[in-house]
Amino acid sequence: MASLFTRIIQGEIPCHKIYEDENYFAFLEIRPINPGHTLVVPKKEVDYIFKVDDELLGGMMVFAKRIAPAIEKAVECKRLGIMVAGLEVPHAHIHLIPIMGLGDLNFDNQKEADSAELAKVAEEIRKCIE
Repeated sequence: MASLFTRIIQGEIPCHKIYEDENYFAFLEIRPINPGHTLVVPKKEVDYIFKVDDELLGGMMVFAKRIAPAIEKAVECKRLGIMVAGLEVPHAHIHLIPIMGLGDLNFDNQKEADSAELAKVAEEIRKCIE
């Protein structure tokens, strides 16, 4: 059975897509820690980040590096934090989280976001991608 993220990538489940290429897909977290909280996933379904082959894993970071400046331009933050927990969905992914300080990197801070608010943030980020 396809993971939740595979179903999102395939368009079976709606999302607020930020960017995609042939190997990777980025979309907004629906329970963001802060506005702009983005998930980056490989399109190839792999359960655990440390089971992703080296080339795909390295490419995942390069892909994230491409969209990171857009997130930083679109939402207020001091930096963009990166987290990998790997327990939420059995599909390798990284979290790009706009932060003001280390205390922001805490999944206990997640909160439900309004779809209209997510759509607005996604549009702002997409406009900033170079």
